Amino acid sequence: MTTRPELVDVLPAHKFDEPRLLAWLQKSLPEFGSRMEVRQFQGGQSNPTFLLKTDSGRYVLRKKPPGKTLPSAHMVEREYKVMHALGEHTDMPVPNVRVLCEDTEVIGTPFYVMDYLDGRIITHSALRDLNHRDRLPAYYSAIDTLAVLHSVDVTAVGLGDYGRPEGYVARQVARWSKQYLASKTDDLPAMDKLMAWLPEHLPAKDETAIAHGDYRFGNLMLAPDRPAVIAILDWELSTLGHPLADLAYFCLPFYLPADMEGMRGLQGENLEALGLPDEQAIIRRYCEKTGREGIEDWHVYLAFSLFRLAAILQGVYKRALDGNAANANALEVGKRASLLADTGWKIACEGATS
Repeated sequence: MTTRPELVDVLPAHKFDEPRLLAWLQKSLPEFGSRMEVRQFQGGQSNPTFLLKTDSGRYVLRKKPPGKTLPSAHMVEREYKVMHALGEHTDMPVPNVRVLCEDTEVIGTPFYVMDYLDGRIITHSALRDLNHRDRLPAYYSAIDTLAVLHSVDVTAVGLGDYGRPEGYVARQVARWSKQYLASKTDDLPAMDKLMAWLPEHLPAKDETAIAHGDYRFGNLMLAPDRPAVIAILDWELSTLGHPLADLAYFCLPFYLPADMEGMRGLQGENLEALGLPDEQAIIRRYCEKTGREGIEDWHVYLAFSLFRLAAILQGVYKRALDGNAANANALEVGKRASLLADTGWKIACEGATS
């Protein structure tokens, strides 16, 4: 756990031609300067992210990982598009993006550059790195921010073509089933069961909003001096989708163990003693902010979110075996797919029989 992003030397698998990048940025951003120091952020499991220290200030670069990647994954171009649109047309807290490069000749993969923001990132959902009095306000800020995101008029901000406006859960189940099978290394019976169960138990009501796809505290930046969200980060999995899938994903820590390294779970924690809301309080807050009377098929959204995350972590594990993962601990992270799948199948079974 940390409140400031961890920086390391650029990992060997992610090194690129820094002089060539500097030359390209000097042309694209005339104020960039003549000096550039590159460091790599740790914490993410997908698109490598770097801090650029320059004469004109600090910037952040995100790029696709090197080597062969799964189809439609690591789309930094989409990250740039959604943040640019939200930054230009709304008050949503997103970093200011500067430039997108789709020319793979510069550093080997597409990338984009955005302004650096000074803030705090709390990676564990227990929020122990915050003062006790700030934990509940931080949770409410996160939920309120999500509710505002889901209320954005996608057509008005130029994102009407950012994804198909219907059938998100069905498409995502199909997509991540393919991604999981493409990166499969061991048999996970619960994944096979969820791949069969989910298409037969899709949510009864379809909705469309900008879905972040990975909405959790590790991808939210809080202000340096108050428990308020100042930036939503890591938009790689965003698309037009069902807003309740985002909400369910945010609530997954309530179903994951607190004593398993890397799971960021809250099971086994004393929420009241920590000053944290429970799942029902979060759902009530979200419904209040979005004008909902309640949520149907909640177990389906939870099972789907766990299945999807298991498929993502399986991809992380496969990339680690192939030697091009973005995070040094990817081998350990990838092994957690089995727990997620088992939890998702348990929720599916209990929801179906309750």
